[in-house]
Amino acid sequence: MISRYTRTAMGALWSDENKYRTWLKVEILACEAMARMGKIPGRALKTIKKNADFTVERIAQIEEKTKHDVIAFTTNVAEHVGPDARYIHMGMTSSDVLDTSMAVLLKDAGKIILKDMDALLEAIRQRAFEHKNTVMVGRSHGIHAEPITFGLKLAVWYDEMRRNKKRIQNAVNGIRYGKISGAVGTFANTAPEIEAYVCKKLGLKPAPASTQIIQRDRYAEYFAALAITGASIEKMAVEIRHLQRTEVLEAEEYFSKGQKGSSAMPHKRNPVGSENLSGLARLLRTNALAAVENVCLWHERDISHSSVERIIAPDSTILADYMLHRMTGIIQNLIVYPEKMKANLNLLKGLIFSQQVLLALVEAGASREEAYLWVQENAMNAWRGKKDFKGLIQKDKRITGILSLKKIEELFDLNYHLKYIPHIFNRVFEAGPPRGKKQADGV
Repeated sequence: MISRYTRTAMGALWSDENKYRTWLKVEILACEAMARMGKIPGRALKTIKKNADFTVERIAQIEEKTKHDVIAFTTNVAEHVGPDARYIHMGMTSSDVLDTSMAVLLKDAGKIILKDMDALLEAIRQRAFEHKNTVMVGRSHGIHAEPITFGLKLAVWYDEMRRNKKRIQNAVNGIRYGKISGAVGTFANTAPEIEAYVCKKLGLKPAPASTQIIQRDRYAEYFAALAITGASIEKMAVEIRHLQRTEVLEAEEYFSKGQKGSSAMPHKRNPVGSENLSGLARLLRTNALAAVENVCLWHERDISHSSVERIIAPDSTILADYMLHRMTGIIQNLIVYPEKMKANLNLLKGLIFSQQVLLALVEAGASREEAYLWVQENAMNAWRGKKDFKGLIQKDKRITGILSLKKIEELFDLNYHLKYIPHIFNRVFEAGPPRGKKQADGV
């Protein structure tokens, strides 16, 4: 599935054709800058801009002999340009081209990912308002805790994904730096003006200081931001997987007509999309670790980072693009079962209101220790005997000696737990609810 996905805009961005085209753009811009400084004849620049070209196949053929991709590239370009090709790459080192081009590619990949994130954020927002009042049980340690709404669960996801968007934005800004400073970053054979010109034309900034390469802490931040985004997607995916379990079945992935869940069991409806995303998130984390390992290089540069980045740059950005698209579709088409949520909410026969009873007893004058003991004893009896918790409380003279039956009845009100849901939504969704979107009725 991922291999098919490489045919998208993100996949095309990392094609050999686009990579070499970006290299050529850097080389030509450097020639333009040198021509402006009088280092290259104007007629030579015209020839270079008119004739400079390459073919992916010819570069591969030359590289078989040279064992050096940039030399193979410049050799092929020279075949198209002729004698004036001697001005191409003048005073530059390979990393001037590679790192400046990589900054362009990662910047452009970041734009695609940010657009994907906007789509996912909107999908989550739509479903959050739809289920703002859809009551369900909140769980801690996998065990029933207290009531929430499904919309609140989605609001938490929205808020987290919005932070991921900010991280990606910061990482893209951090990676938007180029360098045309030569073999060890001293500008010995290329003036800083050349670097400034090239970077400005490409929408980059000159690296304030560089060695032969852009420093890889910038890359580490970029791939770490992708990995954290992947972790958040996995968090949502795992929750959906739990909610789709047969014993829970409060929500499930859309199961399309003709879809098959198992080669052996025709009845299966599996959360395969969410499981797929859980697995892919591991790859993003692994690639982020590789990016961190690339920060430490020998002296002004070695080449150990290069082979890693040839893999993780396209792989991580394509994966992130794919994962964001897939989770957007899962959220948009997620089937929600409010009645099952209501049924599960009542499984423990009122135990989810235990804290309200505890607090009421303390407020009425009981010590917290004895109030906790009384409530817990009744709670454990309800657990063991599948009895109604409220009924047990109403029969406990220790409790009814402090709380009236009317007060006890009031403590088992769902609205008590949900009264600040609108407040939370106002804090999270600054833009307000989607227009014309109907909210599901509460339980």
